[in-house]
Amino acid sequence: MYEKKLTHPIYAYVRRAADELGCDAYVVGGVVRDLIMRRHNTDIDIVTVGSGIELATKTAALISPDLHVNVYRNFGTAQFRFEGCDIEFVGARRESYNRDSRKPIVEDGTLEDDQLRRDFTINAMAISLNGDHPFTLVDPFNGLQDIADKIIRTPCDPDRTFSDDPLRMMRAVRFASQLNFTIYPETFEAIQRNAERLDIISKERIMEEFNKILHCIRPSKGIRLLDESGLLEKFLPELIALKGVQNINGKGHKDNYLHTLEVVDNVAMSSSNVWLVWAALLHDIAKPVTKRFDPVHGWSFHGHEVVGAKMASKIFHRLKLPVNERLKYVQKLINLHLRPIVLVEDNITDSAVRRLLFEAGDDIDDLMMLCEADITSKNSDKIKRYHKNFEIVRQKLIEIEEKDRLRNWQPPVSGEDIMAAFDLKPSRTVGDIKDAVCDAILDGDIENTRKAAYAFMLETGIGMGLTPVGTVE
Repeated sequence: MYEKKLTHPIYAYVRRAADELGCDAYVVGGVVRDLIMRRHNTDIDIVTVGSGIELATKTAALISPDLHVNVYRNFGTAQFRFEGCDIEFVGARRESYNRDSRKPIVEDGTLEDDQLRRDFTINAMAISLNGDHPFTLVDPFNGLQDIADKIIRTPCDPDRTFSDDPLRMMRAVRFASQLNFTIYPETFEAIQRNAERLDIISKERIMEEFNKILHCIRPSKGIRLLDESGLLEKFLPELIALKGVQNINGKGHKDNYLHTLEVVDNVAMSSSNVWLVWAALLHDIAKPVTKRFDPVHGWSFHGHEVVGAKMASKIFHRLKLPVNERLKYVQKLINLHLRPIVLVEDNITDSAVRRLLFEAGDDIDDLMMLCEADITSKNSDKIKRYHKNFEIVRQKLIEIEEKDRLRNWQPPVSGEDIMAAFDLKPSRTVGDIKDAVCDAILDGDIENTRKAAYAFMLETGIGMGLTPVGTVE
C-alpha cells in the first residue's frame, strides 16, 4: 500500500541492509505522518529491532564506501545525510524517567515499546521496510484516524507523557498550530495539570518550540493555546499583562493583548522573518507599565516604544534568545514603530522622512510592514485612510532615498575629521559637532556633500569657541 509513496532511494538501501543483517526495519515518526498528509519532510527516522548503529553503517556502505556516518554511541543512534535528507537510525527502545529530569533511562525494546514512548499518536506510526509484511502501516494507537479527525493526542496516559518530558506540552501546541489541529480535551487538560513541569526544561528548548509556533501562518492560535494551558505565563508573563480593558469615566482603551495577537498574525502572513514577528509580539509590551489616565484626554502610553525596547533586552536575555544583531533589530523596530504613523498623521516633510531613513537603514521595509500590520481598527474607513497615507509615505521614502541615499548613511565628516580640525581628543564636544552636522543635512539646511559638511563643521566649532588648527580643507 505504501511502497509507491516511499520514493526516496534510502528506503531500498535500508531494506537491503536490514535483510542482509537479518533484522526488521521501519520508517517511523514525523516522516510517516507527513507522507500521509502529503507534506514535505527532509528528516527520515529509521527504527530497527536491533542495533541502529549497525544498520546505519551497513546502509551507508551499500550507498558508497565514502559516505560518512555520524555515530552517537551514548544514545545508540547514527546519522548521515543522503539525497537532501537527514537519515537517522536507532534501535527500538523503551524509556523511563526520573521526575526531576527529562533525560530518559533507555533499554532495548520492541517496536511497540518504541511507538509507545513517542509523543503523539500521529507521530507514533511506522511503515515496515522488510520482513513478512513489507510496506505495511503499523498504527497501534489510531494515528491515521487522528490525522483524519485533526486531533493531537498522546499514545498513552497524557499525564505520564507530559510529566516524563514536559517539552512535549510545547510540541503539542506547536503541532496544533502548524497542522491546524485540535488538541484532544483529555490531552489539553493534562497539559494544564502539568504546566508547572515546564520549569525543568531549558529556555533554549522552550524557545526552539516557541519560534516554530511564531513561524506558523497564524501564530495567534498557538499563543492562545499556550495562554489557556498555563504554559505562556511560565516564560512570557509580560504578554499576559497586556490583557484587559480599563474604563474610567466612560473612557477606555483597546485590549492590547488581542491587538498584539492580531498584529502578530498580520506580520506572519506577510513575512517568514521570525524576528520581525518577535518585534510585532513585543511592540506594545511596555503599555501596561506606561499606562496613564488623563480626565481630559483619556488613556495614554507615552514612551512605551522606548521602555518596550529596554524590556525586549531583558526578555531576550532571560529566554536565552540571540542578543547580538537579532536583539538590536527587534529593539530598533520597537523604538521606531510609531514614527511612520506620526508621518501619516502630520504633514510629511522631507526632513522627517530623511530622519526615518537614516535611523531605520536597511530595515525600513520591515518597519513599514510592522507599522501597517499595527493598524487593527474595526473602522474600515479609518483603515483605508491609513493605508492610503502609508502609500504616500512609501512613495516619499523612495523619492528621498533616490535623491539622498540615506540608507545606512554616515555624515560626510567623521569624528576623526573633527578632532584633527580642532586638535581635540575623543569627547562629548566631538559628538555634539558631529550631531549638528548630521542634523543640518537631515533637515535640509546644507547639502549632503563633503564640502558643505566640512564648512558647517568649522562654523559650528568656531561658534562653540573652538579654534581650527593646522591646514583645514
